[in-house]
Amino acid sequence: MRRNKPREHSLFLKAFRAYLQYVNSGLYFRKEHVLGLENVPTNGTPLIVVSNHQNCLNDPLCVCLQLTDRRMNFIARANVFKNPIFNKALRAMGLLPAYRMSHEGLSAVSKNQETFDDAEKALNDGETLMLYPEADHQDKRWLGRFKLGYLRIAFAAAEKMEFKQDLMILPSCNHYSNYFHARTEMLIRFGKPISLQPYYEKYQEAPRETMMEVNKVVREAIKEMMLHVDDLENYDQIDFLRENEYGKKYAVEHGFNFNYLPSKLLSDQSLVNALQKASEEHPEEMAEIYKDTETLKNGIKQLKIRDWLFQKKSGAGAAALRGLGLLILLPLFIVSIIPTALLFIIPEIFLKKLIKDQMFYSSFNVAVSAFISVPICLIIPIIFIWIFAGFWWALGYFVAFPIMFILAWNYIRLFLKFIGTCNFAARKNRAKVNELKELRSSIFSRLDKILG
Repeated sequence: MRRNKPREHSLFLKAFRAYLQYVNSGLYFRKEHVLGLENVPTNGTPLIVVSNHQNCLNDPLCVCLQLTDRRMNFIARANVFKNPIFNKALRAMGLLPAYRMSHEGLSAVSKNQETFDDAEKALNDGETLMLYPEADHQDKRWLGRFKLGYLRIAFAAAEKMEFKQDLMILPSCNHYSNYFHARTEMLIRFGKPISLQPYYEKYQEAPRETMMEVNKVVREAIKEMMLHVDDLENYDQIDFLRENEYGKKYAVEHGFNFNYLPSKLLSDQSLVNALQKASEEHPEEMAEIYKDTETLKNGIKQLKIRDWLFQKKSGAGAAALRGLGLLILLPLFIVSIIPTALLFIIPEIFLKKLIKDQMFYSSFNVAVSAFISVPICLIIPIIFIWIFAGFWWALGYFVAFPIMFILAWNYIRLFLKFIGTCNFAARKNRAKVNELKELRSSIFSRLDKILG
């Protein structure tokens, strides 16, 4: 197969990628798992990466930071291209505008042809295009309906190559241990590439039928890799069960590792499928279980505790030990929080005022960190330290900064756990805790009986 030569990355783009890698992988995420890299075709192969879309900016950013050997192109909302400076910068980074009738109006939709032409040219040059066929992000772990736009671009590019060169579709999925919090884990998985060459002849005879056939294959490949919850009516209860101690119990009993995200994803897939099958076979019993699970979930939220406290020794003694540990670590926290405080404060100031869709929270945090918080907390201090104290002091601050951020973040988490332990052990909550404990035990035992 002929390999084309994509455009080279500019020095600015390489430096900017390295900086985003530091913010995203060094600070925001605790750990990243990348599976199936061996499935990614050789650079220079016309390639469309197709994925589920559940975490806005973080979805394409994480993929882009992993596939650093290739020229990546993305299609994004047209409204972010309005500013001339942003327009030039975004296009330099491989972003192309998508005009939507619901946002830019019917007259603007015709401008999409220019975007499609640019995308097709990028593919013809052996570059990589990343698209999200759902056309919008989801707010649940669920795969929406796929639109055919990505296949129109793919087959149009193949037609411009006179159907003489193969074009590949690479199914992929993004999965997050938590959508909203920093210092969590994320997973990218690349599936087996799907060659369009076997469909070329059929496409020339029946374009739409062929695209629908390929679309079904691509969507099914992504659905099998990700956590897909069909039962949206009971989604919150299913999500609660798999995320908490019942999910951990299920994972252990079925040979999965709850604390290793790739293994936990497999366990969650198995548990969700089992729960959905149980709802089909035992609808009345499962309806009662989900009703009780909702009561349990709301009770835990009302007391401001966590489900794991029911499994631990979480009395007054445990609360006192956690409090003592926090007191001992307090000086370390103070030293760590002073230079990193803005990483915590700035997003919180604007988050609830500016962001209405909660699925933008983590993307907003990463963007604010990259363009405001990190420059103020890290880059500017390094410059001044270098000028007034020397290179080695500046290097020391650079190395210590992520460590201080991680220490401060974990201290805050420990403090929140301490508050939860105090609420769990409080005398005024004892009756309610015991009631929830009995309900929780009943739910678990009934589930075990139904799921076998």
